[in-house]
Amino acid sequence: MIVAATQFAPVAGDIAANVRTIAGLIRAAGAEGARVVVFAELCLSGYEPTLIRDTPDLVLAEDDPRLEPVREACREVSAAAVVNGPVRTADGRFAVTTLVIGAEGELLARYDKQHLYGIEQEVFAPGTTDGRFALDGVRFATATCYDNRFPELAERAAADGCAVYLASSVLSADNDSFETVYPVRARDFGLYVVLGNVLGANEDGVGGGGAGGWGPDGERIADAGPDKPGFVLADLG
Repeated sequence: MIVAATQFAPVAGDIAANVRTIAGLIRAAGAEGARVVVFAELCLSGYEPTLIRDTPDLVLAEDDPRLEPVREACREVSAAAVVNGPVRTADGRFAVTTLVIGAEGELLARYDKQHLYGIEQEVFAPGTTDGRFALDGVRFATATCYDNRFPELAERAAADGCAVYLASSVLSADNDSFETVYPVRARDFGLYVVLGNVLGANEDGVGGGGAGGWGPDGERIADAGPDKPGFVLADLG
């Protein structure tokens, strides 16, 4: 199983531009054998909670036609994509949502971020259930940025038979999660951890790259580096 961890600088508020970048990365990673391609938190809109709050048109639906280029890319290379954006809930509120789009363009899973951070609490509704999907006999868990500070998510994932923990995040280069969160979750719960991160300026600061993966022993198995857009492949064996 090969999982691609991506990083790029989303264009604030430009879903069409970000979808084009995401679709291109899916195609490129799929051509190199990736079965799952993981993207950063709010990659579809940019990490811009204030802009999202003030611009309702940036909020997507699960079946939003603006995501069709992503679905088509998944179908072309037979890969699943883990994308994240502002998505409307059943009661009309906004959530920080991971949509897992399958290799046939279908929706495999939805996960709404459970632990909101800072201004997110004023804009978004928290999720209440864990995210799961399976592909090629491998069970995956999803989590989003600040979620990863709470070890019980990874603990539940391991207890639920997940082998891979996918983290969609927005992290600056000096964020201590690279040392104190992701490798620890991997080691403590025997999981592969794969991180999608951002580059460029956003409402939280400046994305520091470092997308990649950690093995169940907590050691780095893939690192995209600090500043180059693209992806790195994590071979999970």
